[in-house]
Amino acid sequence: MSDIKALLAQFDEISGNPRKMLGEYLANGEKVIGCFPVYTPQPLVTAAGLVPIGLWGGQVNPQVSGKYSPIFTCSILHSCLEYGMSGAYQGLSAALMPILCDTFRGTSAAWRAGVKDIPLIVFIHPQNRKDPGALDYMIEEYKSVKTALEKIAGKEITNRALANALTLYNKRNAAMREFCALANEHLDLITPVARHHVMKAVTFLKPEKAVEMVGELNKALKDQPVCKWTGKKVILTGITAEPDDLLVSFTENKVAVVGDDLAQESRQYRTDYPSANSALESLALQWLEIRGCSLAHDDNNTTRGKMLVELAERTGADGVVLCMMRFCDIEEYDQPYVIKMLQEAGLLAFSVDIDQSTTDSGQARTKIQAFAEN
Repeated sequence: MSDIKALLAQFDEISGNPRKMLGEYLANGEKVIGCFPVYTPQPLVTAAGLVPIGLWGGQVNPQVSGKYSPIFTCSILHSCLEYGMSGAYQGLSAALMPILCDTFRGTSAAWRAGVKDIPLIVFIHPQNRKDPGALDYMIEEYKSVKTALEKIAGKEITNRALANALTLYNKRNAAMREFCALANEHLDLITPVARHHVMKAVTFLKPEKAVEMVGELNKALKDQPVCKWTGKKVILTGITAEPDDLLVSFTENKVAVVGDDLAQESRQYRTDYPSANSALESLALQWLEIRGCSLAHDDNNTTRGKMLVELAERTGADGVVLCMMRFCDIEEYDQPYVIKMLQEAGLLAFSVDIDQSTTDSGQARTKIQAFAEN
């Protein structure tokens, strides 16, 4: 038990201090690449001998980013721009940004204007993923990223180096999926906040360190008796479920998080890199195999709803909470279809607003309390 608490404390420290992690990497003489949400080719960064670190914004009241970013900008990109302009990301050798929606396009221009000391490497995912040319297009986009990273690293990214990185990231994915399964057997130890901190901390860790730390936690959890949870259970879906105050309210109302479809959490780890003719093709193929994500267009608008219903059945969840990122159009497009499918399956479903410019979760707390008392 003490081992688990000590390990969770480490994840808490890392998730709450990304700037400290960046400082440690820089102090070791390493070059660090910031990775915007959500599908950046981190294996390319690792294969180049560079360090990838997640850029997920945070709870901040924007002071300077309004110069380039309108108030209706998606909350997470607004806060990322704020941190970039205020110097929180100082030391990054570059930042990787996928253009997954219109807000990313605007933010890319704002970043170049407001954060001149951190070069931006931009690439575009093909949204028509059924087109025969989608794979070739994705490979060409990743080649441009590869060239930019090679210039920073001062060396070539070989096929072998990338293949080894892909294997490492698949191991990380497997460790994270195992953690999610084990967490559901120990809901007394893995609270909603603790679960989130593990998932978030991994976005700031080198993949080999993540495999080591999560593997150690998984081993410790296996040695503990299974907990029989008597409270309600929920699944979270959306971009992110911050701030921590929101997650604390679940614990206060004896509601456990037993699964998620969050971009900051499980969406990153549920799709592995498949075998292919080359490592670069394997990297590109992953994008074509992603399902049930608002950021990856799918002609079948029932996929995400079906996945959530199946996850709820598998985990015994009583309901699903849509964590609606403020001004995120693509998540808002999905909301009516998803809620309808969840309700038709007999599940309770409700949304809570996520806004990184405030820590006030009063409305969400009321909804969670009502759910717990239902």
